[in-house]
Amino acid sequence: MTRKEISIICKAMSDTNRLKIIEMLTQGEKCACNLLEELQVTQPTLSHHMKVLSDCGLVSSYKDGKWQHYSINCKKFKEYKDYIASITCTCCGTNSKENDVNNCCEIKK
Repeated sequence: MTRKEISIICKAMSDTNRLKIIEMLTQGEKCACNLLEELQVTQPTLSHHMKVLSDCGLVSSYKDGKWQHYSINCKKFKEYKDYIASITCTCCGTNSKENDVNNCCEIKK
């Protein structure tokens, strides 16, 4: 996963409604009707959020009748989680001073 892809996903996840959608979808596939009910937003607002999440690759969808059904793209979501988990802060070690501005953080490669 490239830094550009990570950046796009971070931007997509920077909205509280989209975070809630992701949390809901981690529990399994959801119909747009269920998302609308839970979020209490308008259909155009939900469509916008789902487009952002789909465009960054975190969400997949299919149409069944008049409703869209959404699910997490597990592969992309795992890649994102793995990247975030790989970021460590060396100043968080047991021998470091808390809030020491001279300590730096690094990304594991």
